[in-house]
Amino acid sequence: MKRLTLFDYGAGNLHSLGKALAETGHDVRVETDPRRAVETDLLVLPGVGAFQLAAARMASGREEMRAALESGLPAIGICLGMQLLFDESEEGEGRGLGVIPGRVERIRSPRVPHIGWNGVEPVDEGAFARAGLEVAYYAHSFVCRPEDERVVTAWTTEGDDRFPAAVRKDRIAGVQFHPEKSSREGVALLAEMVREALR
Repeated sequence: MKRLTLFDYGAGNLHSLGKALAETGHDVRVETDPRRAVETDLLVLPGVGAFQLAAARMASGREEMRAALESGLPAIGICLGMQLLFDESEEGEGRGLGVIPGRVERIRSPRVPHIGWNGVEPVDEGAFARAGLEVAYYAHSFVCRPEDERVVTAWTTEGDDRFPAAVRKDRIAGVQFHPEKSSREGVALLAEMVREALR
């Protein structure tokens, strides 16, 4: 059994994500201290809140967290958590972890925020095919723009905007949608992501 740690920015209810992660059979804990959050087998950055607030809560241990990820600590970022893997965001001040070069920008869509179900276009089948995930639940106003699109493992199109639905770099992965709210297939994808990160 491995330890999975949810880093809590103090911005939302982590219950549904924690419950989905617990279905993997691993030990799940919640940690508010960014330095202690990296004392784990897998770091999970959850998907609730605003970039500026989350970056501020992470700031005291940002360098330690970044160093741990660069040294090989597996991580999964969900929605806002994926955005925190990047350098910065138009949403507000503060620095992301910068482990995936790029920035976060407002979605180019007539409907903001983008809330609801939308298709997922995998770059290769992999975990998405194993989980059977073709549509996912989104709730966001900002999207990631990586400098190198080779990190993108799936795309989504909303309005006139095509943006990354999922990214991966080494043992760090992120999804813009909420797998824990994307029915059985979403929970199955989250389990696949955990399995891939820990192997």
